Amino acid sequence: MPMSPAFKERLFPHLPAIAAHYGTPFHVYDEAGIRETGRRLKAAFAGIPVFREYYAVKALPNPAIMALMQDMGFGFDCSSAPELMLARSLGARGEAIMFTSNNTSQADFEAAAADGGCILNLDDISLIDKVPQMPELICFRYNPGARRQGNAIIGKPEEAKYGVSHDQIVEAYRQAQARGAKRFGLHTMLASNELNYRYMVQTAAMLLDLAETIQAALGIEFEFINIGGGLGIPYLPGVEPLNIQAMGEEITALFAGFRERNGACPALLMESGRYMTGPHGVLATRAINRKDIYRTYIGVDACMSALMRPALYNAYHHIEVLGKDAAAGTEVVDVVGSLCENNDKFAIQRELPVIADGDLLVIQDSGAHGLAMGFNYNGKLRPQELLLGQDGTVRLIRRAEQVEDYFATLRFEEKILRL
Repeated sequence: MPMSPAFKERLFPHLPAIAAHYGTPFHVYDEAGIRETGRRLKAAFAGIPVFREYYAVKALPNPAIMALMQDMGFGFDCSSAPELMLARSLGARGEAIMFTSNNTSQADFEAAAADGGCILNLDDISLIDKVPQMPELICFRYNPGARRQGNAIIGKPEEAKYGVSHDQIVEAYRQAQARGAKRFGLHTMLASNELNYRYMVQTAAMLLDLAETIQAALGIEFEFINIGGGLGIPYLPGVEPLNIQAMGEEITALFAGFRERNGACPALLMESGRYMTGPHGVLATRAINRKDIYRTYIGVDACMSALMRPALYNAYHHIEVLGKDAAAGTEVVDVVGSLCENNDKFAIQRELPVIADGDLLVIQDSGAHGLAMGFNYNGKLRPQELLLGQDGTVRLIRRAEQVEDYFATLRFEEKILRL
């Protein structure tokens, strides 16, 4: 959906000055909006005795953004050794970090166990014997297969590479017990950018039912269930947002029923990334060229290395032209970058106000999976990141990549193996 009116009011009057000071392109994130989303998330699940969000670092792996999450009491969901390092650089340790990797290497296991450890969430039953030292607290990622449907982004569960199958799940906990695990969690992740809150309610019900089954089979008690991420945001104008309040009420009722049946209930964990930051970031870029051939192309100074979702998923990102609206006239254009790829397009046949060289375009909902998915094809360099603070400041939180960064890996000590 178009960025919130509050974010727009905070940003748009100052955007020309910000662009003049920092240069374009840049991603800019809204601290006030992120904090408000965190407040609403916690309020929705306040009726559950223990609730904690573990921010999905992959969505926006910037320490300044992660510090906001930490200040709200959130943990971190990590899936690689560098993400663990980012979380630990902020002082997070142990159960403040959940490590969910897949195709996990020995180096990953060593990183998970190092420097205060983390909650280890195993993706496959075969990994149990590969864990160098079984931690006291262990979790498994569950894949229900054909018992549930995924969605368009993440696909069908039975076709996904993730998780322990239904037929393996009880045996996985049995084997973990045999290796010394004494505390247990249960995790799943079945959908991405899901706007139907009932899907997430069904996921919570599925995990609670499964927890009861495993507890009855093995005599263990689950400390938490983690319903994963996947909470959606409405990229398209006019689409209704996820009803987080109704979702909270119905999941809270499920937990109350579990407590009545079992005398206690586990904590509820989730690992939202997109939901927390997606709507609270925009990519600001300047129009630099206009090309009229079979179509009209508006060339901007950003390219898909800064935001690849439109090229990768054919995803829609709303675009506004600063200071212009439809009243002054519109035209249908493709908004494109300079990458040597024809799918380097932020918008295809989009009706926009008439754009002139120098105009600022605001490409919205870039606060998740924007810069994080960037790359260096064609030698393109990823842009800077800025934070619009609640205190009225704008500060640089990641500099733009420089040519020296691109060539850094070509400076190395020569190693030759003679065969």
